[in-house]
Amino acid sequence: MADRHLVDVHVLLLRDDQVLLTRRRDRNPLFDGRWHLPSGKLDAGESVLAAAVREVDEEVGVVVAPEDLRHVHTLHVNGSGVEPRLGLFFETRRWSGEPVNREPEKCSAVRWFPLDGLPTDLIEYSATGLTARQPFGVLGWD
Repeated sequence: MADRHLVDVHVLLLRDDQVLLTRRRDRNPLFDGRWHLPSGKLDAGESVLAAAVREVDEEVGVVVAPEDLRHVHTLHVNGSGVEPRLGLFFETRRWSGEPVNREPEKCSAVRWFPLDGLPTDLIEYSATGLTARQPFGVLGWD
């Protein structure tokens, strides 16, 4: 097992009863073509809120103010990559700009989905954080 954990941030952009998802382009067939939330890794020297703001801008081109992000779930994950991860999920209903695919080399589509009609090919990590009803969970640990 790896000797460290990564920290990921995930952003739920919510519009009415819909959430924005992006479809991955990935060399790993376990993830290629599957839907997930705009997300990414925390960089050194960066707060989790700054990372969430940066990632959603980099991936879908919208600007979110840190104060408009609300923490909705933390997920401790094993098996969704080489290293275990701690995922922090934030939601917002406020941003400027219209979401577009700003990383076509990493993403093949951007689409709104109803919260009660999520795609079946949603990556489990994202799905677990997106549908969580409690503040903390674990995935992939015995």
